[in-house]
Amino acid sequence: MMREVAVIGTGMIRFGKYPDVSLADLGWPAARQAMDDAGVEPEDIGALFCGTGLGGPMPGQRIFGRLGMAGLPIINVENACSSGSSALNLGHTAIASGRYDIVMVMGVEKLTKFNGGPIPLEKEDWEVANGLVMPALYAMRARRYMHEHGATPEQLAGVVVKSRRHAALNPDAQLRGETTVEEVLASRMIADPFTLFQCCPTGDGAAAVVLCAADLASRYSPRPVKVQASHVASGHFESGPRDMTVPEITVRCAAETYEEAGLGPEDIDVAEVHDAFTSAELMYYEAFGFCRRGEAVQLLESGATSLGGRIPVNPSGGLLSKGHPVAATGAAQVVEVVRQLQGRCGKRQVEGAKVGLTHATGGGISGFDHGVCAIHIFTV
Repeated sequence: MMREVAVIGTGMIRFGKYPDVSLADLGWPAARQAMDDAGVEPEDIGALFCGTGLGGPMPGQRIFGRLGMAGLPIINVENACSSGSSALNLGHTAIASGRYDIVMVMGVEKLTKFNGGPIPLEKEDWEVANGLVMPALYAMRARRYMHEHGATPEQLAGVVVKSRRHAALNPDAQLRGETTVEEVLASRMIADPFTLFQCCPTGDGAAAVVLCAADLASRYSPRPVKVQASHVASGHFESGPRDMTVPEITVRCAAETYEEAGLGPEDIDVAEVHDAFTSAELMYYEAFGFCRRGEAVQLLESGATSLGGRIPVNPSGGLLSKGHPVAATGAAQVVEVVRQLQGRCGKRQVEGAKVGLTHATGGGISGFDHGVCAIHIFTV
């Protein structure tokens, strides 16, 4: 029988641009913070799982060597933007299987080394070789969604306004200034209909969590958070036309994760979803069953997904405002949701939150809706 798993410690650095800081020096402070939060020392940890999408070879050894932990089993994980959350899935399995009692999971990325621009993709992919970049791909999806459901540029901009309002309350967010619909639409055009403010900022960051067998967690933490479900799915390859307004991989992965957790969308109190661009957040409202298809704009404008609403989404500010240093994102989402369930989020606290969800996707491959999707559900 599989053991239950809990989060006993979290740590992260503020997401931002640190051009003069190495990947290792981005990562180790988040790891140390997570161990301090968990009340554990390096010798308590059985294995390390480090997710990075673009961090180069052996990032885990480079980071954990700073902490005197390089002799442990270190597994490095690359799964695009889901690298950090895929590492969490492996760490969860390592404890649930009985192999380890305590492990650490990290997501870390340094994108300033690319000197700006969109995230680099693999040139051997034929769509990438012909010029497709992520803003363009999401823009096509957005245009189709607007055509089918009547969403307006002003309504897409409303996603950013909510995101910045939440991020203003988060000291770890990259962009903390509030904005207006007019300012969002006036920012420079990137890929129609997306202006600059409607695209997640790149940057650097690191986040870490300490996982423990649930039956041992109370020895270390007075408020452990249970990993109710941990699920990773890969995309289906389709060579022909697809419905670009439905993120198939997220719909499928969400259904499987809900089944694993024994819960449904009505049970979720707080969610961190992969809002790389404004339209993505709206489509994910529908994919997770927070509203019916075509009703995402109404859900947003009702205030239901804002702090104080029925299902606050991205109280951290999400990718649009907290920032998106690729692999660090999935781990940082977990940090946010765990702290929400522990009641530690101050002015952005979701009152009474007992069940939280995190969601990170990775894509940029021709023939796939997305390449990978990782979803976790946490409970107290």
